[in-house]
Amino acid sequence: MLPGMPEKLFVATPTKLLNFADCKRRYRYTYLETPRPQKGPPWAHNTVGAVVHESLAEFWRWPASRRTTAAAVGKLRASWRHEGFRDEQQSVKWRERSVEMLTNYLHDIDPYFEPRGVERTVVFTTARASLRGRVDRIDERPARDGSGGTELVIVDYKTGRRPLTSADASSSLAMALYVLGARRVLHRPCTRVELHHLPTNTIAAADHDDASLAEHQHRAESIADDASAAESRWYDGLTPAEADAAFPPEPGARCGWCEFVRICPEGRRAAPPRSPWSGLDETDGLPAPIAEAEAEAG
Repeated sequence: MLPGMPEKLFVATPTKLLNFADCKRRYRYTYLETPRPQKGPPWAHNTVGAVVHESLAEFWRWPASRRTTAAAVGKLRASWRHEGFRDEQQSVKWRERSVEMLTNYLHDIDPYFEPRGVERTVVFTTARASLRGRVDRIDERPARDGSGGTELVIVDYKTGRRPLTSADASSSLAMALYVLGARRVLHRPCTRVELHHLPTNTIAAADHDDASLAEHQHRAESIADDASAAESRWYDGLTPAEADAAFPPEPGARCGWCEFVRICPEGRRAAPPRSPWSGLDETDGLPAPIAEAEAEAG
């Protein structure tokens, strides 16, 4: 770098940051290795989540006159994919469950409401990092402070099996960064985040303040600093042993849900690879899969 030139910002999404925080070996396999090591088979629970998200995004992109439950269900059925399921019978079962989730969720939705953003990319830049992500939906609603103005609300759809709480909403690094990004991009007040859990048709909401947002920003910058330093070492050139030391695994029960567990000896010892459909079976007694990945910014 030339003298006096500003230091290059580390560019990341919440997913990328959390991957580094959770397991540096997984981060290395996902973002640095070329060619990237072969991943395991697709997860059925990710298929469910992806198709439901796509159907809701399309619903809001349609003109209001077309926004009907029947049209949304038709979109879901037409977009359904069989990736990760045990067999066709299980795939059809979960397609119908997804239809039910979507139908229940849209029952009380006003089709003439216009979100401020759908699958909207927002960016928040600090002195050391450029953090960006794609938000499922950004609403602009009447402000709750009685000012007569409006405020933004960050909405994230969830299809995982575990019911969610306000603690999940307030502790989410991604949601906090979306608040900061929405403020920066749309120039409107924003404090509220909502996790819309479709399986139970419930909303887990939380309100951030300056202190909580500063805490999340500090955490994001700290992870970004560590990831940037590790990447610099990687691109400077590492022996295989040095790469293993710089990007160590974090073996534990969640390793069974990692797409790279089949090529990670420590991960296989910590937990056997799960079947691609394990995240859907409520009777299997297994821990819930790793939280649904946040959408990467395009």
